Amino acid sequence: MPDVKHFDPEAVLDSAEELFWRRGVTSTGVRDIVSATGVNRSSLYATFGGKRELYVAALRRYADRRSGPVFRRLAEDDRGLPAIADFFRALIRARCSGEHARWGCLVTNAHAGPEQDDPDIRSVLQDHHDRLRAAMCAALERARATGGLRPDIVPATSADVLALLAYGVNLRSRAGASPEALDETVTAVLASLATRPEEIR
Repeated sequence: MPDVKHFDPEAVLDSAEELFWRRGVTSTGVRDIVSATGVNRSSLYATFGGKRELYVAALRRYADRRSGPVFRRLAEDDRGLPAIADFFRALIRARCSGEHARWGCLVTNAHAGPEQDDPDIRSVLQDHHDRLRAAMCAALERARATGGLRPDIVPATSADVLALLAYGVNLRSRAGASPEALDETVTAVLASLATRPEEIR
């Protein structure tokens, strides 16, 4: 087995992230991580401090590297509601097909698990939520500025609703919901916000 000086910590985080994402933190033991990474237990502890610390690092990495760029693109998109519709279409596609189909979202899974009681994990979850909500709010503000948002809609409040909808897509896809059903729900919610619902389809 390689010692602490002869392995790539980023590669270990890659493998650990996928394990925690697919199996959940409570179902993933140190032995599973050792088996998946080829790095011995003492080297893992010396580098990361233990399973909990490795999970926090993997969760933060997931939020920064997988979610962060998506949120930035949404926040910077000038199209308003069509940008939000595209965000959800891509989310549904990622959750229901491809390499990580039916795994849900590592962050959303953490919201639903006992690990969310840990202060460090809760901090990552809150930061992720704040970034998601801010991106939704920015897109809604653009929709309002261009006349695409109904005049009675408050962007900050609807951003909360859309963030919760994203968590719902993640959880329901993990439970086997069809992409068609998820898309219908998202379309109905976005249509209720739009002055021209046909533009979000």
